[in-house]
Amino acid sequence: MIIDFFIQLNQIISSAVVILAFSLFVYMVVNNLRSPVSRGFAALLACMSFTYAGDVALFKVNSLEAAVPWLQFQWIGIAFLPAAYLHFADALLRTMNAPSTRRRVAVVIAYIFGLLLLLLALRTEYLVRGPFYSPGITQFRAGPFFWVFTIYFYTTLVWGAYKIFWARARCLTSGARRRMTYLAVSFIAPALGVYPYMLIASTPALPTLSLLVILFLGNVGIGTMIVVMAYSVAFFGALPPDRVVKHNLVHFLLRGPLLATVVILLIQAMPPHERILGLPRDMVLSTSIVATIVLWQILVNITKPAIDSLIFPRDRTEIAWISELDRRLLTTTDLQQALENILTALCELLRVETGFIYNLTARQGPRLETRVGKPEAVEQATAGLDVADLIAQKNGDDDYRFIIQNKFWFIILKNKKRDRSLGLLGLEARADTVDLTPAEEEQVLFLIQQAELALEDRRLQQDVFEALKSIIPEIDRIQRLRSAVRYAGSPSLLSLTESPVHHQDFPQMVRDALTHYWGGPKLSSSPLLGLKVVQDALQEHDGNAVRALRAVLAQAIEMQKPHGERRMTAAEWLIYNILDLKFVQGMRVRDIAQRLALSESDLYRKQRQAIEEVARTLREMETRESTTASNGAEHPLPSHRQ
Repeated sequence: MIIDFFIQLNQIISSAVVILAFSLFVYMVVNNLRSPVSRGFAALLACMSFTYAGDVALFKVNSLEAAVPWLQFQWIGIAFLPAAYLHFADALLRTMNAPSTRRRVAVVIAYIFGLLLLLLALRTEYLVRGPFYSPGITQFRAGPFFWVFTIYFYTTLVWGAYKIFWARARCLTSGARRRMTYLAVSFIAPALGVYPYMLIASTPALPTLSLLVILFLGNVGIGTMIVVMAYSVAFFGALPPDRVVKHNLVHFLLRGPLLATVVILLIQAMPPHERILGLPRDMVLSTSIVATIVLWQILVNITKPAIDSLIFPRDRTEIAWISELDRRLLTTTDLQQALENILTALCELLRVETGFIYNLTARQGPRLETRVGKPEAVEQATAGLDVADLIAQKNGDDDYRFIIQNKFWFIILKNKKRDRSLGLLGLEARADTVDLTPAEEEQVLFLIQQAELALEDRRLQQDVFEALKSIIPEIDRIQRLRSAVRYAGSPSLLSLTESPVHHQDFPQMVRDALTHYWGGPKLSSSPLLGLKVVQDALQEHDGNAVRALRAVLAQAIEMQKPHGERRMTAAEWLIYNILDLKFVQGMRVRDIAQRLALSESDLYRKQRQAIEEVARTLREMETRESTTASNGAEHPLPSHRQ
């Protein structure tokens, strides 16, 4: 009985580990694929997913014949795990400015050797041979050369651990060193979870119960170490602040792997009877799963403030303010809905059909924000209306007073200080004079004040947004400085902020340079001359910076060219054709539109898209060049080439 309990418990924990490994694999691929460290870690997680998926399946088989395909499936992960360890360690050291050509070659060889091991396990009995069957611990028996694999497996593990500790020693900041410590402690987790220990003895040497207890405790520890390892890896190459990375990872684990584990636990705990409470088991199970998923999301939302307080103990006040701002900020749609509700209430109160509110913006002038009733009536009311004259009539008068024109009652909406006009409210006149009762006047005054508050709040928010736009480039530079891991031999942090590709106006810089492609001040004095790819091209163009920049732009344009024969009206050729005809050949817009069968307005839109593609390509070229220069840097320590 107790053995059956631990078999079921191990099945649940194995399911939880495979869910966790696969979920974190997906998370790394989706959120941080550009980081070499994340890609290496994803390879480790993929190996674990194969192995643990086979474990879960083996709990359900009841014969040796059924077990063999799943044991072979497990060996996809087992065979490639040493190569994944080498891959991960190499990626970590390359990220920390310790590249090695020999190490990269070793990674490729390891993956090829992993494929050879997989073929030996599947097609021969040199590595593994016929399995033994025992509930919960079914395994192959060791073949005559299994000891070779064991030596190879643990050699790569020890080598990788040594490189992790070396990488930790290169860290210069306490934060980076702390995360590398987490990584070093949890580094062994994939190996503990994947290596088939039972093959050493060929048959279980310990009592079945003892083995099941050890497997359970081991899998719990492995799952915990995977999470710690993922936490450390998630910060590599991430530009968002640490709190954002931490928040995203924690809530992903709560809403993904943990919820899936709860569902698996529910399925396993459901009694195996055909009918439960008089209902079919499938119906009760599906209903329970749906209820669990819905209630879990509600629970996470309710406990989110407490969870955030645990994640950010020092910043919880500021985090609470940020969350509150997210709920309180008014978008354009929010403002329109609020004003529409106010306008509808005013029309119903005064028993009229038509009303409107104009937003008086300094940049765009009067703009219709919302209306109620017939559009024709609003157009007729505002035709020939002099808003400036209405404002002038209201200047110096802080009382709320309607002005009657064009069979409408108008009132100027002002800020709290009554020194700035925010908008114009118009209501269909129900009489030639303003005939409000005291009760109506009180309600109208209240609704007008609400409209003024909404407009003023929106105006203040727009001012804040404009201020934020002006400092976003500086914030981006600070984020790059913050996210840069400081390590021995790393380049100056100044280089992270100087490149034009990090500037908010980089697409405009590209557009200006393309406009003067064949010569002009926007090319000869372009900030793009500071790009590393341009500096590296100087030697090929006799030190002429303008020619070097033109060559780099030409290369970026050529990279937009699709494969195959050029066609002027094909959709896939549109970006390249616009760039070539407009900037390289210098044709007029009208002629280009005719050749590409586009309207001029559509051509301008596509041209903006084409320039953005060139800017994106230049960013990639600059990043690749900087990375190559960093990886190719010479280091005085011979050990860097190990």
